Order: sequence, then C-alpha cells, then structure tokens
Amino acid sequence: MILSCASAQQQSDFYTREEIPLPAGEVMELGSIALMPGHKVAVTTRRGDLWICSGAYESDLSKVTWQKFAEGLHEPFGMFWKDGWLYLTQRPEVTRLKDSDGDGRADLFETINSDWGINGNYHEYAFGSDPDKNGDIWAVLCLTGSFTAESPWRGWCVRITPDGQMIPTASGIRSPGGIGFNAEGDVFYTDNQGVWNGSSSLKWLKPGSFQGNPSGNVFYPDAPNMGPRPADPVDKSRILAERKRIPEFVPPAVILPHAKVGHSPTAIVADTTGGKFGPWDKQLYVGEQTKSEVQRVSLEKVNGIYQGAVFHFLSGFQAGIVPMRQADDGTLFVGGTNRGWASSGTKPFTFERVRWNGKTPFEILAMGAKKDGFELTFTEPVDPATAGSPESYSMDAWTYIYQAEYGSPEVDQATPKITSAEVLEGGRKVRLTIEGLVQGHVHHLSAGGVRSAAGGKLWHPEAWYTLNEIPD
Repeated sequence: MILSCASAQQQSDFYTREEIPLPAGEVMELGSIALMPGHKVAVTTRRGDLWICSGAYESDLSKVTWQKFAEGLHEPFGMFWKDGWLYLTQRPEVTRLKDSDGDGRADLFETINSDWGINGNYHEYAFGSDPDKNGDIWAVLCLTGSFTAESPWRGWCVRITPDGQMIPTASGIRSPGGIGFNAEGDVFYTDNQGVWNGSSSLKWLKPGSFQGNPSGNVFYPDAPNMGPRPADPVDKSRILAERKRIPEFVPPAVILPHAKVGHSPTAIVADTTGGKFGPWDKQLYVGEQTKSEVQRVSLEKVNGIYQGAVFHFLSGFQAGIVPMRQADDGTLFVGGTNRGWASSGTKPFTFERVRWNGKTPFEILAMGAKKDGFELTFTEPVDPATAGSPESYSMDAWTYIYQAEYGSPEVDQATPKITSAEVLEGGRKVRLTIEGLVQGHVHHLSAGGVRSAAGGKLWHPEAWYTLNEIPD
C-alpha cells in the first residue's frame, strides 16, 4: 500500500515503535541481541548479564517475561544462537555457553579464543559478528582509549575460526560501534569520528585491507598472512591522495557526515526479509547512538570498491542505540544505552521494537553513480513536471582532512551543477546529469522540490553519497 498525499508524512504513518518491558529493578544497558528458537530473544547487558525474553514478538507486550541465563560476563558486544549454544564476543574473548541440565541457567562455558589483549582501559571494546559462510566470527577491536594500541591486536579486525584459531584480517581500525554483513556476505563495520577519521563512516572489511588509522599497525610483524606493513598516511592529506600512495587502503564505503547524519554509528543490519519491513530489500540499517536513530544505506560496487548513499530513516528511540537485530518477520529489535555517551533519547537504557504497517512512504529508494551524474530510484512514481525539473534539486560536495588530529571540518567544497533531470521507467527513476562531480567527495543531494504522482512530498528529501569511484 502507498501513502502519498499533500500532507507531511511522518514515521507513525508507516512504522510502529514500541518499548518492550524490562525486568523490574535491573540495569539493562543492552550490548547485544540474539534470536533463539521458540520466538525467544536473548540480550546481554554492558554490566555482564545475559537474559532471555519470552513474548517480545507478541501483540500484547504486557505479558513479556524474563529469565536470567548468565552473569559475570565482560561487556559482550556480539551474540548469536547456533546449535544449542549462545556465542558471545566479550571484551577479552569469544565464548560459547549453554544450559546442559535444563534448569534455565547456563552451566557450561567454553572459551573459543582469547588471543587478543586487554589492559583495563574502558575503551578496549570488542564487537563480534555472526558466523560467516565459513563459520568464522569477525571481531573488531577498539584502540586503547580509542587512540593508541597498548594491548595486542588493538586497532585490528580478526577472524575466529570454528576450531578456535585467530586470523588477523584487516588493520587500521579506530573506534568501532558495530559490525555486520551486507546481503552478499561481505563484512562492514562502523567507525567513529576521531584521529584519522574526519567523520564517522561505514567501512568495508576487505580481507588484507588497511582501514585508515595506523596506530595498530605495529602488530604487522605478528601477522605474516597480511604481508608487509602499509606505508603510514601523510598527515593533513586527503583520502583520495592516500589511496594512491597506499595500495592496501580501502576508503570508507559511506561517510556519515558529522551532525548532519549522526555522531556515533553503531549496529549494522542487512534487510533480508524480502519486503517484510518495507521496500528496502538488501539495504543496510545503521544504528546511531547519539541521535537515537536508525539510518538507511544503499550500497553499490564501482571498480571493485563499495560506495553508496545514506538516508535518514527512523527516529524517536528512547536511548542511544547500540545493538540491533532483525527477525524473519521483519521486526527490528533495538537496544539502547546511555552510560558514558549522551543521546537524544533520555532514558538510561531501553529495549524496543519496530514493525512496518504495510504502508510505503514516498522516498528515494536508492541513489546510484553514473559517469556524468546519478540515477535516483523512487518508491513510487514521481510527478514528471517536478521530478523532471533541475530546479527541484540542489547539490553540494566536500571532503575531509585526513589527519592525526581529531575529526575534521568539511573542506574542498564544491557545487556540482545539475543540468538535466530525465524521468524514466514510468516515473520510478530519474537520471540526473551533473557537471562537476568530484571523486572522493561526499555529494549531498536535496530533492525537496520533487513530488510524487499523487502530489506528496518526500518523507526524507536528502541523501549523502560517498563518491569513491566515478564509473567509466
């Protein structure tokens, strides 16, 4: 069903956000979420507890019940269920645990791998993935204090094999907030603004790659499978220039412009529900801690490099989002925590769910790069008069200083000129011809003048596309 009219669209027209009741008196700062058989949902807390929730899928959430399954864990930021076990990526190790005697509590704990280091620094987080097609768990290890590598393998992505081996996989990580797969099985993580990160971003963990922060590269002698240590980046350069100098350097797939899109990106979820959460099939949802939001990302691969656009999506969550998990029925489970990080949502912790009501907003579904512009795909047919007018759009572009200082202002500003807008495929697509595309820049599009064939405005008229490569 399409909802498109002259009145402004709002989130409640399409999505229902609900808070799931939490166990009374408990501090439930959620760090990870796992789906279990029987519509049970497991969650971990930053204080080291593991709880199992029953009733989180039901229409009447007042009947939700909780059972504590384990305690004494070390800030797990990654969990999944497989073959009767819950697997956890904790700060010092990957662990699995199960209830072997049927009393509802975990009694069997096994360490799978603990080959990286910790030293007690509050920021030495470890975020772990679900298993990949080979059964490997991918973990991204935050730098010490998010600045230095004072413990082994800090600033790295490693893989943990089913038999417990650790494989160094990518270097150059600073301060991750989440890790996940796209629909094709490639692995991405979110890295936060800081040193050598002009703005937060979504990054592709290509095996063997350097992700941009050189602090952890001191461990290359212990990673012979990775080859020689990459050259150090030149301070106050640009990412495009350093890509040409450093062959191992993979640029951010999608930069999330600071303050305009968010401040602290976290969880990554690929929508593989086949349309049960709206028309965003195979796109990514990215959690945002500071703004208590979920952003939407459409990716494409150009010349072997991932790039794409980020769009605003869901908002109004009651705490800062860290973990997310999407169920097969489309339900998006979201966990919140504010400790140590302020957020727009004012509660100290939450567990929430979002469901689609079947109505589709009028939106830019995807934005794809062309050699002389961009192609926009819409969720419903556009009005040919407004969508076919270049005056309905505007664009500006910029990049960031690639530097050892914290963050960066927007620099090297440009104003690409939209010279034509051609409506295609029965109004579902618009081909924008643009003079002045800039490789390596974020291209900010505003389509505020576009209307649907039914006369409606776009729910979110803006997109931010990271143009790593211009197609041939």
